[in-house]
Amino acid sequence: MRDMFSEDRERLKELGPGAMDKTARNEAKRARLLKERLANNTALAVLWVAAGITVAALILIILYVVINGAPMISPKFIFTWPHGVSAKGGIWPTIISTLYVTGLAMLIATPVAVLAAVYLAEYAKQGRIVTVIRFAADSLASVPSIVMGLFGLAFFVEAFHLPMSMLSAALALSLLMLPIIMRATEEAIRAVPRYIRWGSYGLGATQWQTVSRVVLPWAMPRIITGLVLAMGRAIGETAVVFYTMGMAINMPLTPLESGRSMAVHLYLLAVDGINLKAAYGTALMLMLMIFLLNMFARYIQRRYRKVR
Repeated sequence: MRDMFSEDRERLKELGPGAMDKTARNEAKRARLLKERLANNTALAVLWVAAGITVAALILIILYVVINGAPMISPKFIFTWPHGVSAKGGIWPTIISTLYVTGLAMLIATPVAVLAAVYLAEYAKQGRIVTVIRFAADSLASVPSIVMGLFGLAFFVEAFHLPMSMLSAALALSLLMLPIIMRATEEAIRAVPRYIRWGSYGLGATQWQTVSRVVLPWAMPRIITGLVLAMGRAIGETAVVFYTMGMAINMPLTPLESGRSMAVHLYLLAVDGINLKAAYGTALMLMLMIFLLNMFARYIQRRYRKVR
């Protein structure tokens, strides 16, 4: 072996120092490529593991809720009222209350959030005011729900003397939904290609006509995604509606009537140990409701893409 290496060195010496430098550079290049390939494979492995953990956690949660809640799902459980100390029966009034307060909150938050996003993306000059508005929206999105619930109780119920009702809960929920819808709408508007605006202006359209008839329809699929995310958070909120809507088992007709959402009903059944089987059934129905909303949003997105 030593004779072989000595022969190679002698040959390189015969070829001159340039050949030795070239060989050393090639070896260094190979070593660097091997390190980069190893780093790339390691990063891919870490990403795959992280993605697998995320998917596995989601599947485990869904399976756990389905296994424990599926035996409770029946027309009687869905369309009847809970009764008795152990809350036997169904969850129909809680389903109506959840849909009622979420829809009312959407009606309050969506126009304000969309118009604010249009102002930030299309009309406002980039400066301190825009920075302050974005910072306020991001800060509002990070406020804990329990704090928002106490604020809703103090501001809407105590200060404005509104009853603990659908309206009070919807106003408090709209504050949670507002930054989600606004930021999603702003990013959707900014993602619209500039040549679409230029084409509209070239045809003689005003800025508002361009925004309302061209930009917003083009950005609608992403805006709908933000709406669905906001609705999902509103449906699953407990503290906000607990402090502002109450927990009475009513079938609300007007916005000033109280009720009990599915999240609050689930919380009371599980924490107090009243009826764990009904709690799992309520959790499964809550997941199915959010899943159906997501499917409906995807259907609307596909329709808008076809029209566009």
